[in-house]
Amino acid sequence: MSETANAPAKTSRWKGLKAEWKKIIWPTKSTLAKESVAVVIITVILGILIKLIDLGIDKLLALIL
Repeated sequence: MSETANAPAKTSRWKGLKAEWKKIIWPTKSTLAKESVAVVIITVILGILIKLIDLGIDKLLALIL
């Protein structure tokens, strides 16, 4: 028996893409702004934290060497 006999009918790739595109829930402008601000703040905080850790390790190595 052939496997193609049990395969579902193929739908157009573009129809499937269009159907999936309609399922997307786009954020509102206010939500997008709030989330963007949160990303920038967290990025700055993590950058400062990484810099402090780097300075600490640098000072520790300077003491050891």
